[in-house]
Amino acid sequence: MSASESSQAWTAGPGAALRGSIRVPGDKSVSHRAVMLGALAEGVTRVTGFLEGEDTRATARVFEQLGVRIETPSASERIVHGVGLHGLRGSDAALDCGNAGTGMRLLAGALAGQAFDSVLVGDASLSKRPMRRVTEPLAAMGARIDSEDGGLPPLRIRGGRELRGIEYTLPVASAQVKSALLLAGLYAQGETVVREPHPTRDYTERMLAAFGWPIEFSPGHARLSGGHALRATDVAVPADFSSAAFFLVAASVVPGSELVLEAVGMNPRRTGLLSALRLMGADIVEENPRSEGGEPVADLRVRHARLRGVEVPQALVPDMIDEFPALFVAAAVAQGRTVVSGAAELRVKESDRIATMAAGLRALGVAIEETPDGAIIDGGGLSGGAVESHGDHRIAMSFAVAAQLATGEVRIGDVANVATSFPGFEALAAQAGMRVGAG
Repeated sequence: MSASESSQAWTAGPGAALRGSIRVPGDKSVSHRAVMLGALAEGVTRVTGFLEGEDTRATARVFEQLGVRIETPSASERIVHGVGLHGLRGSDAALDCGNAGTGMRLLAGALAGQAFDSVLVGDASLSKRPMRRVTEPLAAMGARIDSEDGGLPPLRIRGGRELRGIEYTLPVASAQVKSALLLAGLYAQGETVVREPHPTRDYTERMLAAFGWPIEFSPGHARLSGGHALRATDVAVPADFSSAAFFLVAASVVPGSELVLEAVGMNPRRTGLLSALRLMGADIVEENPRSEGGEPVADLRVRHARLRGVEVPQALVPDMIDEFPALFVAAAVAQGRTVVSGAAELRVKESDRIATMAAGLRALGVAIEETPDGAIIDGGGLSGGAVESHGDHRIAMSFAVAAQLATGEVRIGDVANVATSFPGFEALAAQAGMRVGAG
């Protein structure tokens, strides 16, 4: 982490038109899973495009602590020497997931079937995030996972449990919970079947197949049996759509902008924001579509357009849950009213993203009304001012985008956690034409 990224505040905007061509860092979700499955596979997995963020590094450190050798021959590259499904070694020390909710939830599934006890801990933010949605179905498979009151971390996972496959319908769509159950299913007797009320991203399913595990999956449904093996394979990680999201919005709303985002992962369960922005009138063209590492990839050309307020279809919500802070910014400068509903999960992310975005946008002069599962945003101008991100990396970067259109500078507090998902954000933003830096 650079000195500027570790600072506690930014001063941002107003900025210039965004121009040129940039590549954002590797996909966080794919990076987490590549290290996990590489560690549990037989053989050596080479990962390129690995996200050098705090979250993904935390996951790699956990597996090193569990006896997996992981080399870093160069930045954004990892060589994972897999130990097989049953080759991990228990650790007397707690396993620190840092700020990574993905890491903790997926590790809960992978460790539920081990012969040894484990304790998963996280930072102050992660320690406030409920884990019951993952621990309860794992318990139905035979796992024993103890937590603090309210299902909060630390998670104490008891080893030596015999897991059995279950059929489970998620009450709330969640790729992380689905993935945890599928990972536990690798160790379970019989079939594990997971159904979802709405389809979520299928990174785990695609990668399990790439690592040679027999799995059937379609939108909203996945089925696998225990008793097979993972075989090492090379993984090319695409650019992270969630990181690209900030530039998609910035180039859409800042007059005169035309920006190309290179090799962005276009997993259909991840690109809900793209559909929402197009409904609002955004001019975003997919160029050079291709496949990398089993994932669809394209270059995205974004030109400035006049956005209009819309009622965001609830069907898009699961496919854009991490991108809502950026969408709130687009709505704040669009013509007319934008209505978001069906997004209650935003209240239990790194921060309560509905409340945090609403407070910050109000501080910048935006008319926004919170609802239990979303918000009503009346578009208009943005003034300068001071906002707090409450340690939430996506909130911090969203307000950096908002500042580009503000009438004065915006001071954004508590930005150190940006490194969890987007190391080098300030430098890349400046390269594109945005104004953001320590202050």
